[in-house]
Amino acid sequence: MIRTSANGPRTKRPNLFYPVYFFKDTGKYAGVGDPLPVDMPRDEAPVPDGCFAVFPIRRDGLEVSWALQTETFKMKIEKGYIKFGRWNPGDTNRAMAHLQTGTMNRIEKGEIQILGRDEEGTVILGETSKPKRPSSLWNMPSHDAGSKGKNILTAMLPYTDFAYPKSLYAVKDTIKFVVGNRPDAIIVDFFAGSGTTLHAVNLMNAEDGGHRRCIMITNNEVSADDVKNLSQQGLHPGDEGWENHGIARYITWPRTVCSIEGHDVNGTPLKGDYIGSDISMAEGFHANAAFFKLCFLDKTSVALGRQFRELLPVLWMKGGAIGRCPVLKNDELPEMLILPQNKMAVLIDEIYYSEFDAELSQHPEIQTVFIVTDSETAYRSMIRTYDGKECYQLYRDYLDNFRINTGR
Repeated sequence: MIRTSANGPRTKRPNLFYPVYFFKDTGKYAGVGDPLPVDMPRDEAPVPDGCFAVFPIRRDGLEVSWALQTETFKMKIEKGYIKFGRWNPGDTNRAMAHLQTGTMNRIEKGEIQILGRDEEGTVILGETSKPKRPSSLWNMPSHDAGSKGKNILTAMLPYTDFAYPKSLYAVKDTIKFVVGNRPDAIIVDFFAGSGTTLHAVNLMNAEDGGHRRCIMITNNEVSADDVKNLSQQGLHPGDEGWENHGIARYITWPRTVCSIEGHDVNGTPLKGDYIGSDISMAEGFHANAAFFKLCFLDKTSVALGRQFRELLPVLWMKGGAIGRCPVLKNDELPEMLILPQNKMAVLIDEIYYSEFDAELSQHPEIQTVFIVTDSETAYRSMIRTYDGKECYQLYRDYLDNFRINTGR
């Protein structure tokens, strides 16, 4: 809401230099004052009891002006068209942003829906009734791969020389076109690279309160320079020293941890805020992450049920990756797994179907069911009452998904 143009200084637009009041105990909006005379210092402006005043001041201390006149400000406040940034107890400042005239007109025409209001009265906007296709060419400073890609990655991993990581904001804006109105979407990146996709998904969630999940896949390849250096050291693919220099372990996973926890690999808090929001990089994200190594399993061993432990993370992801990935506590396989925290259940020994069915009836929140049986007929019989649940026959469904069709 602060003017930054040539006519932005207070002396050029004195009618746009006025205080906005907030309560000291809650930080919530309390009102707006009259414009100050040019010769009145701002610290002499009247402030209501229990409030603090916010003026349009640049980071360098220059007094500038607001983008709105007081009457327009009051009108936008009343309609919920002004949004205030995050406030922490003790702060004496709050960022402000307002909807532009074009967006307001589209709301008035019904082209953009108002879904509700937040706790401070700001409108929550829904999907426009006239969606626009993104243009094929974007020219935005935040999409610069150097300052907004390479520099962000280097801030977390000072040792990296990863070439051309994408801009965090370019990836976020791209994903937002598809899942901006789908707060529970799952995003899969089959070529994860430096991990920008997951970083962008976490940032989206932090900005709009979403619970989107992201699955990243990378093959832990080693760069050409590292291959040469590691080979000279007598290391080979599969050696721990070699694998630790692969992209997954050396770049993707460390970046994931650092971005979520808000520090670099040495534990130093990250500096600055994310562009377009007042979210501090050092605050990190309210997010969880898990690292899995993708391996090949012998199909015969799978069919015989000898690799259930290795398959459990796959089943967990198939069920939506809800909650923490379950782990078997000992070497013995249980007859069944009832996992309400993961909204999934597995019948490992079909002899215990009656007990399994009884347990399942106590947990309506379970939405994904896996049945281990070789009999198609038995499988169909066991799931006949599980309407509305996603059911899978093991290990047939797993093997069918990964079987290569040889044409025979």
